[in-house]
Amino acid sequence: MYLFLYGPILVLVVFSFTRDEFGVRWTGFTLEWYVRMFANDRLMGAAGNTLYVAFVSTVVSTIFGTLLALAMERHRFRGRTGVDAVIYLPVVIPEIAMAVSLLAFSALVLEFIRVVTGEVVRRSFLTVIIGHIAFSISFVTIVVRASLKHFDRRLEEAARDLGANSWQTFWRITFPMILPGILGGALLAFTLSLDNFIISLFLSGPGTSLLPVEVYNKVRRAITPEINAISTLMLAVSITLVVLSQLVQRRR
Repeated sequence: MYLFLYGPILVLVVFSFTRDEFGVRWTGFTLEWYVRMFANDRLMGAAGNTLYVAFVSTVVSTIFGTLLALAMERHRFRGRTGVDAVIYLPVVIPEIAMAVSLLAFSALVLEFIRVVTGEVVRRSFLTVIIGHIAFSISFVTIVVRASLKHFDRRLEEAARDLGANSWQTFWRITFPMILPGILGGALLAFTLSLDNFIISLFLSGPGTSLLPVEVYNKVRRAITPEINAISTLMLAVSITLVVLSQLVQRRR
């Protein structure tokens, strides 16, 4: 099973170093395709856009995901069960379904803006970032809630007994204790945003070139070792972030 799942990935990595210009057979070792990749302004521009979208969406989704996790674990309120179910929707529903719903929602909002202001607003980095935030919040919330499951509330009570107010108790006691979970959720959100193709494809507009979409457009024309090289680089970054996320969460 593991060979079936990861064998093609291993082949992709190996053939990113081949001298063959079509990348389909081994004719010798070279780093030429990585040099060409970094010299390709369009690919590097798409990579920069992808990092920008991933960073902004990670910061926002981490803040809202952490607040949502605290609310769900610390409080009981009407409709809590429904909110809990909604949190898990982006995790369990097909990503294509979420992308279509986000596309329909963005079209509705942009049309409303046009009717109210008379300005024609097109899909841009903003719509992509909002889509990534909507997708990532659930994952951050789940990770942070896991770090709150075994949190000792007596530490907060002791801080309050010693004169700390709610703000001081949160920043000096609660936040340091759940920080590994927050960092783990943030790294996971960054990884998901970095590799997200379907939502990026549906919500991007003119001039919003993102790396997964750019790779897809190139693959439609022809598969070259340059594509293998950028795919290998994306794979390495994703694996590194996931490993860091696991290590950070284990330090809890």
